Amino acid sequence: MRVEATIGLALAVVLPHPSSAQLKAPGEQASRNMHVLSHIPVGRGPNKSGYQEILDVEIEQELSRPYAYVAHLRDKEGFDIISMKDPARARMIYRWQIGNTELQPGLPSRSGAFNPRYFKLKGRYYVALCFQYPQGGPESNLGAIIFDVTGLPDTNQVKEAGRIYAKDTPSGFHNLFPYKHSDGRVLLFTTTTSPNANVYDLDKFLAKDPNQGFIGKIAGGPPTQSVYGILRGYHDMYVAYDPASHQDRFYGAGYSGYFVYDVTRPEDPKLLTSITGAAGLEVAHTFQATPDGRYGITQMEYQFAPLRVFDLKPGLDGTAKAISRPVGAWQAAPTGWKNASHNHQIRWPYVFVASFDDGLQVLNIMDPTNPYTVGFWDTQDAPDLQGLDLATGLHGNTIFTGAWGVQVRNADGLIVVSDFKTGFWALKMDGFDGWNGHQWGMPNISSAQDWDNGPDGAPKVQKVSE
Repeated sequence: MRVEATIGLALAVVLPHPSSAQLKAPGEQASRNMHVLSHIPVGRGPNKSGYQEILDVEIEQELSRPYAYVAHLRDKEGFDIISMKDPARARMIYRWQIGNTELQPGLPSRSGAFNPRYFKLKGRYYVALCFQYPQGGPESNLGAIIFDVTGLPDTNQVKEAGRIYAKDTPSGFHNLFPYKHSDGRVLLFTTTTSPNANVYDLDKFLAKDPNQGFIGKIAGGPPTQSVYGILRGYHDMYVAYDPASHQDRFYGAGYSGYFVYDVTRPEDPKLLTSITGAAGLEVAHTFQATPDGRYGITQMEYQFAPLRVFDLKPGLDGTAKAISRPVGAWQAAPTGWKNASHNHQIRWPYVFVASFDDGLQVLNIMDPTNPYTVGFWDTQDAPDLQGLDLATGLHGNTIFTGAWGVQVRNADGLIVVSDFKTGFWALKMDGFDGWNGHQWGMPNISSAQDWDNGPDGAPKVQKVSE
């Protein structure tokens, strides 16, 4: 394994809560329909704060490419590649760390590498990795590094394909989302430290376009100053095609609200509707839509915040200027509305949730007004609410412990989870052996992209020559 040598965590308003003194073993709280296939404690050893910090997880969708990616942060920033050729015997095959970590500003303001996302372009496979460093160091303008991973499983062929810099908005990208647009282009949507999200044409970027493939920006709400001292506008984003309207739609969590844009022409985005003014809406964190674009599934990031469901139809139809009231809400049962969730993936009617202290949670939203839990597996091994205080780098009564990221492989229903401390998990849920939206009377649309054919329901475009 080769090592070369940040974090831009989503931040929380952390409210203290008495914690249990009893340690929990992973899986101690679990439903009988959830099964662990593999577990790899991929931590790189304690960082300067004495804590193992492991972030987002990604998995490729083609069974012929059984690779998962896990990000690391702080003074361990980089990513790992895990082979899932045999899901019951997952193994790490590659580890990369950025160089000159000692030159980056220290805690608590330091961020790092996270949110690996893969894409395919002209027959080659790539992984985009976010970077977010505060000003004052040599890489404060670095937003993302793109790696060519086409040659896997030969890790000697993994190579850097290029770096995206955001000089006008220093402190990098907190998040990104590669998307196969209905016009055939492969685009990269990224957060910035301004209110706007950036859009890049990845074909142009890889062809060494002098503008790095930059083609436009998407306006958001007012940016929020985090406890890291990093100014943030958008936090998470999701992009999906809507067959009914023939629109490519951007769903952005912008801290002060959730915003839906028509990005059929990404150079000229149009605001369609927003979720603003909702009670308790603070630190808007994650936003995805159901395959039909009707319901928005949202998360915030502070203790006690539930996952909430909003009906977007009044806003999209123009009968309401903005959406302000949820139609449904959910919180993990084991801790009884004491914690918060972090990230999720929708595979209708299921939502797979990385729910911090409560581990992996799976809920059913067939009735969006009444989401309910159908499976769960606790991945963490610490007392309740004994996570890492991101403002100080010390242990404390915070929500930052347990499951951080989750992804689902549609071909066979494999679920992968990354946990702050315990590492990488591969799981299966009884009866969930794969997903195709058509089997549920829905468009076959999710965060998983069809890189070869484009979005389900979109007009076919002439393929770019391989």
